[in-house]
Amino acid sequence: MAHDTSEFRYLPAQADVLHATVPAAQRLSVALPDGRTLSMLRFGEGDPEVTLLHGAGLNAHTWDSVVLLLGRPALVIDLAGHGDSSWRDDLDYSPAALAADVAHAITAQTAQPQVLVGHSLGGLTAAVVAAQHPALIRELLLVDIVPALDTAAAPAVLREFYGVTDFDTRDDIVERAMSFGFGGTREDTARGVFFNTRVREDGRVEWKHHFAQIIGHAFDALADANTRPDAADPWTDLTAVQAPVTLIRGTHGFLQDSDVAEFTRRLPTASVVTADAGHNVQETSPATIAELASAALIRLPN
Repeated sequence: MAHDTSEFRYLPAQADVLHATVPAAQRLSVALPDGRTLSMLRFGEGDPEVTLLHGAGLNAHTWDSVVLLLGRPALVIDLAGHGDSSWRDDLDYSPAALAADVAHAITAQTAQPQVLVGHSLGGLTAAVVAAQHPALIRELLLVDIVPALDTAAAPAVLREFYGVTDFDTRDDIVERAMSFGFGGTREDTARGVFFNTRVREDGRVEWKHHFAQIIGHAFDALADANTRPDAADPWTDLTAVQAPVTLIRGTHGFLQDSDVAEFTRRLPTASVVTADAGHNVQETSPATIAELASAALIRLPN
């Protein structure tokens, strides 16, 4: 029997577990003004209503379970330097740089204001998009991230995790990811590793995304930007968002109580929802995100 080698071959089994229907799915790419391409997945029929942005070191397929449970047309983007999107020669993977790509893609793919969902780096990027392009955004959902995260734990964990960038086998990567508490079940983690790696000509397996190669530079650049005397308030974009905002916190995620308290102080009308999940809420509690996105689609826009 021939094996299905398409990137969507896992969807039927996931849908069966979730008691969901497999939607139409296709991979698309959009040409960016500087010559790069931004790759993305489009699910369902009709104009996308929800756009989803993954975190650093992940890719569009981290949202597969959420999309299946959502059951609505969705656009799921591979951020620059991740998945099948072009890498940036300038190594600039700041939220501001990524947001310009996302706004371009949303404009090209749908005429509807989006429920924009962003996890981690994707959440910071989503806040910039929502602040700078209010007409494109209906509601904003942030997944386990706030600006100026009040902890060194997240960068430290990711620096350590990506301290090894090539492996003998994908199983070795699965073991490493699970030892760090990333992903859900072993099957889920193996699926994520498959999408996030490639086999080199020498037979070694390496991370597919640029972030793994430059993580030290990325975090150092972010820290420098936030600590310069002339640095702008990192909350500026999020507090400028006109659309309703919801923060989804994983009980075992990166956010501390002080981070959530500052979020509430800065955005007193925003909502906070807690999920029994780690940092990657979309993988360990996808129903929480799907339900919140569905509720946002039902509400009348502001």
